[in-house]
Amino acid sequence: MEAGFVVILQVAIFLAGLAVLSWSADKFVYGASALARNIGISPMMIGLTIVAMGSSAPEIVVSAVASINGNPNTAVGNALGSNITNIGLVLGITALIKPLLVSSTTLKREFPLLLVINLIAVYFLYDGELSSQEGIILILLFIFVLAGMAWISLLVDKGDPLMNETSDEIPNAVETSHAVLWIGLGLVLLPVSAQFMVDSAVHIARYFGMSDLLIGLTIIALGTSLPELAASVAGVLKGEDDLALGNVIGSNIFNLLAVLGMPGLIAPGILDENAAHRDALVMLGLTLLLLVFSFNFRGTRRINRVEAALLAGCYLGYQYWLFA
Repeated sequence: MEAGFVVILQVAIFLAGLAVLSWSADKFVYGASALARNIGISPMMIGLTIVAMGSSAPEIVVSAVASINGNPNTAVGNALGSNITNIGLVLGITALIKPLLVSSTTLKREFPLLLVINLIAVYFLYDGELSSQEGIILILLFIFVLAGMAWISLLVDKGDPLMNETSDEIPNAVETSHAVLWIGLGLVLLPVSAQFMVDSAVHIARYFGMSDLLIGLTIIALGTSLPELAASVAGVLKGEDDLALGNVIGSNIFNLLAVLGMPGLIAPGILDENAAHRDALVMLGLTLLLLVFSFNFRGTRRINRVEAALLAGCYLGYQYWLFA
């Protein structure tokens, strides 16, 4: 009875930590975007860098905290599991609500980049180890991709639908002092809430006999992907298909660079072999499936409801495989 009460308490702490983590990440992005706009940075550049990186802020902070706590498998599971959840669950549900039309040339540039980064991640993990050198490479690639996206934002055609959709999402007329306040609040609350969330997730998983990797793949990955689900559903309901899809692509790119790079930098070493021989390959397979659906041979470039159901079905099948 006492153990059951402790688990219920830990679930409550996890949910509270998740709520604060999501809220503080949103406010951090809000403040950073408003400050960037106030100093004259273009909305497109803000959207492709600050907002895109902000969607992965919960995963980045949770991965860093897990690595510092000596749980690199949880951090790796968070990176891989979040990408699997983003494609299978987030885009699956979003496109079931309304088929997604891929029309932005910017997204067409990001898709091949996502595939290349997937291949790099699979290669780094395949030997069952994530070294400090590989962690450094991933972080350097993260910085390089951020700089590349900033450069791409200067070349985007003004007719690109992503430009208008992005501009509408950037906060306007926010006082600089308020923007700085939200940034500071986010920087404080993000690591604190992540610490509570990781600790409670570990307690819950230990009670049910789950491994560190499985914690990251399931409980934490689902929790940190909920902001992407909310953002994508809200975007598609407003007719912002490219923004909804862009949130997921950008998040997945940053998850494999910044989130996966954290355990390499902070806690390099041997990993659970399932990360490379099961989960990384599932992630790569779903990425390839998304690429085929988005650039189909009919030329319509639409993710329809049948394809969305297949993505969601793959996610559910993967969850069954994990616990079978």
